[in-house]
Amino acid sequence: MQFTKAEEYGIFGVMYLATQPKGKVTPLSEISENQHVPEKFLAKIFQSLCRSGLVRSHRGVKGGFTLGKTSDKITVKEVIESIQGPYYISKCLMEPPAGQSPAMLSLRKFLERAQGSLLKVFSSHTIKDLTDWQD
Repeated sequence: MQFTKAEEYGIFGVMYLATQPKGKVTPLSEISENQHVPEKFLAKIFQSLCRSGLVRSHRGVKGGFTLGKTSDKITVKEVIESIQGPYYISKCLMEPPAGQSPAMLSLRKFLERAQGSLLKVFSSHTIKDLTDWQD
């Protein structure tokens, strides 16, 4: 289990926006350059973040992005799931349990507990927590 590049870059991008002065519209090129993320890839990620309302897009010559809500209200789980959908620690949890062997059902129970714990951590930490840890 590991974050995809999209999830990682999405978190970096949202963190960067969280460190900007309130109301500043930040160009994608600035975020890309500062976070060392390919701009075209970041543009696709930010489309998902905009659809979920975590990030706002501003058009025009001085266009760019701002946070859709304050960084203390955006959880790590929201960022991850707005980019890739529901988070699963294992593919077996994405499938219905019907027809799985007893060994697989046992492993599934264990993985469900692990996933629950992990999602609890993702839900209990915000982008503000991450930016505070940078200092």
